[in-house]
Amino acid sequence: VSTGRQAETDLSIPDQRRQVRAWCDARGYTIVGEYVEPGASATDDKRPEFQRMIDSATDGSNSVELIVVHSYSRFFRDSFGLEFYLRRLGKHGVKLLSITQEFNDDADPTQAMMRKVVALFDEYQSKENAKHVLRAMKENARQGYWNGSKPPYGYCVISGEQLGARIKKRLEVDLVEAETVRLVFRLFLEGHDSSGPKGVKAITVWLNENGYRTRSGVRWGVGTIHTMLTNTVYAGRGRFNVVDSRTRTRKSDTEHIGWDTPIVIDPPIFERVQAQLKQRNPRVSPPRVVSGPILLTGLAFCATCSGAMTLRTGTSRTGKVHRYYTCSACARQGKSVCKGRSIRMDKLDGLVTTHLMDRLLAPQRLDLLLSSVVARRAERSASVDERIAGLQQRADDADERLRRLYKMVEDGVAVMDDLLKERLTALKAERETFMRL
Repeated sequence: VSTGRQAETDLSIPDQRRQVRAWCDARGYTIVGEYVEPGASATDDKRPEFQRMIDSATDGSNSVELIVVHSYSRFFRDSFGLEFYLRRLGKHGVKLLSITQEFNDDADPTQAMMRKVVALFDEYQSKENAKHVLRAMKENARQGYWNGSKPPYGYCVISGEQLGARIKKRLEVDLVEAETVRLVFRLFLEGHDSSGPKGVKAITVWLNENGYRTRSGVRWGVGTIHTMLTNTVYAGRGRFNVVDSRTRTRKSDTEHIGWDTPIVIDPPIFERVQAQLKQRNPRVSPPRVVSGPILLTGLAFCATCSGAMTLRTGTSRTGKVHRYYTCSACARQGKSVCKGRSIRMDKLDGLVTTHLMDRLLAPQRLDLLLSSVVARRAERSASVDERIAGLQQRADDADERLRRLYKMVEDGVAVMDDLLKERLTALKAERETFMRL
């Protein structure tokens, strides 16, 4: 017996199941299994219960004679898929029967034709419904409302406008989670404690090592961090209808729907992160030398042939070793390629470092940098009290849950088993994390 989502007849799933059972009982059939998938779409076969039913019917044991459904749309809402599985079941002597659409005699060409016509109408109706639902969701997004599912990390959902029994939702910044989002962007651009900018993987490792967890309490992953760094919602621009829900392919930009969202990351900072992500993308920028025995590895080039300058050493008569930058093309392929250029390593390194110090550490530049740091700290201090209040509230909530668990153990209501011990450990870790933050 197979029942799917609620049919268009306004019958609930329990009502459909009762009707199917009554139909089977009236004809003396024994029900060997029921397969129910509430909420699953019958437009494709990516349904675990459906596949389990098909496997049971075609496993060669001949324990299944019929598959009974409320209507053919509960089995499949695709005409090709319906006929494909009907033929697969037919090879094992299993028939598909509908209690509301009695086109069950495949030997009768008229009934077979009517079943196919009904399947085409079911498929058409399914696509029409999907089109109208998507249109309504796109209009809802244009008006700035949230279409459902879990909000992005750093946001929560609040009630907006109420239309009859429906309450539309809007995104609002979660003060505690938003601080973690800002931390991720700051680690990407600046690093932690002057450690330098971090990549996506390095940020993931740092968060996990320092006790940060996701909303569900699990460890961070590389994909989650990359999605956070590229999600425009944090810069004040939400996007809807970006990816096809079935094929998971990206839709064209003309189909995307955008709306304004509360800003967590300033747009200029967000754009800087996008530029650096694009620059670091190995499919855009070639691999670079990030370590080597000399200061200007991968940076110094020959002025004659534009070849890379590499390390070359020489020993004087006194036994002193001298280090040079020399043209690698001349060293590898001879003077017919390039006459070769060489310069003492300490001389070129000194020229480069002196020039950088004069440009980067100029008094005017230092004044500008320090002024920006002071201004940034002043901006952050305004939200510190709110963040502390939010963290304290969460720590107090964890304390209260711990006290209730201890009270239950003392009163004998709960037994200190392994499950309760794990819950106590998790609550203690959560409280310590909020207190540390």
